[in-house]
Amino acid sequence: MAVQGSAAGQSSLDAASISAPAGTVLQGVPEEDDEEEDVYLLHDYDPEAQRQSQEWNPSGSNPRKKLRDKSSRGTSLGSRLLPWRCTHMQCESRIWSKSVLFCRFVKRPFWILVALLGLVSLFSFAWDGVLSVLADSRDAGIFPGQLPSLFSDWLTHGVVPIACHSHNDYWRRVPLFSALAAGCTSVEADIWLDGDELRVGHTMRTVLPNQSLRSLYLGPLLEILEQHNPARNLSSAETKSFIEAEDFSPVGIFVTEPDHPLVLLIDFKSSPELLWPILVKHLQPLRQKGYLTHFNGTTLIQRPITVVATGSAPFHRIQASRSYRDIFYDAPLDKLVPIPSELVPEPGPESASVFASETHHISDPDSDSDSPYTKYNSYYASVDFHASIGSLPLGRLSQDQLAKVRAQIAAAHNRGLKVRYWGTPGWPVGLRNYVWRVLVREGVDMLNVDDLRAASRVDWTMTGWWGRWNG
Repeated sequence: MAVQGSAAGQSSLDAASISAPAGTVLQGVPEEDDEEEDVYLLHDYDPEAQRQSQEWNPSGSNPRKKLRDKSSRGTSLGSRLLPWRCTHMQCESRIWSKSVLFCRFVKRPFWILVALLGLVSLFSFAWDGVLSVLADSRDAGIFPGQLPSLFSDWLTHGVVPIACHSHNDYWRRVPLFSALAAGCTSVEADIWLDGDELRVGHTMRTVLPNQSLRSLYLGPLLEILEQHNPARNLSSAETKSFIEAEDFSPVGIFVTEPDHPLVLLIDFKSSPELLWPILVKHLQPLRQKGYLTHFNGTTLIQRPITVVATGSAPFHRIQASRSYRDIFYDAPLDKLVPIPSELVPEPGPESASVFASETHHISDPDSDSDSPYTKYNSYYASVDFHASIGSLPLGRLSQDQLAKVRAQIAAAHNRGLKVRYWGTPGWPVGLRNYVWRVLVREGVDMLNVDDLRAASRVDWTMTGWWGRWNG
């Protein structure tokens, strides 16, 4: 039965309150609260209005209370973002305690700094992505750039050679050719003895039967040079007299720069004394055509292919060939003692021997050689960057490290050698790029790289962000 009017409702409530036990809450009537908006007087109670209110707000929540809760949450969030504000109850009651001071001035500022550094890193990654898109767009033809001709017979048409060394090149998708497509002017092959064959691989257990030095490198290089020099395809007798002519200048691997040599770095992994004669034998086809850089006893003759031996290669074998040598050594950069530039010898065996006798006291004491490394018996001067220079905990070279790099580069250049650091940081990308840029700026001749795309898409001699990208 419905209640009629406020007076009838009041009398019914009075009767219910008298008959109800103590502690019982009447349904539909809120309890008394400290807040004024939640208090209802009995004489103002209207059951019909209460029913309509419940239909409009079934949850029974107070809208004004929700707004107040949102305001308090906003205030709490704002206080949490400030390092000097804290919402902990202890921080409000004991503001000068050690734990409160540590929370306000150490703990909270630290996490805010971490968040800011995260935002900066995120922005840096986004910016690198924008630059990569610009570079890809430029390569795709959106921006001006030279594209190779589809009708050219030259394998390296449109490829600009750059000073990068393809580290562990046999791991590439296409050994040798991936590096050539990127413009790298130096490739590396690790060799192992397998009967009369030189197998290529990082370890002997990972070598495949079809991966040999001749199949992956020597044979393809000879074919490329034969294609670039069709008039040089002569018989053995004719070739010997032909290559000894003063005007003999074969076209190299890169047709954009025909005189630029390609360095084949051969890493001796085991049994150097057994590997040496087989390597000399396998180089005979290139040697016969006059494609190998060599020292004829008086002059260094530059040709399309320069062979350099590293690892456990026997230096005494190289040095023993005084009248002719076409395999050069990878000298230890960290063991080169700086020498005055005026003592660097001129071409010729006599000056080289004088130079050896005058500088014997500053040569490597552990070397069995009577003469130091020169451009007549060595080509590279290399060292492990991490072992020689050290780590970069702050992401930058210290002044002492930079001074050491400069001293090593000067020592190698005074001897006519090319500087190469291997084992440089590969990650993070920003640190890798910084090291590459510093090394190029200081005069390093060859960057040892694993990421061919990154090395070939950037001109590390440029400082502007747009000028760094190559076409």
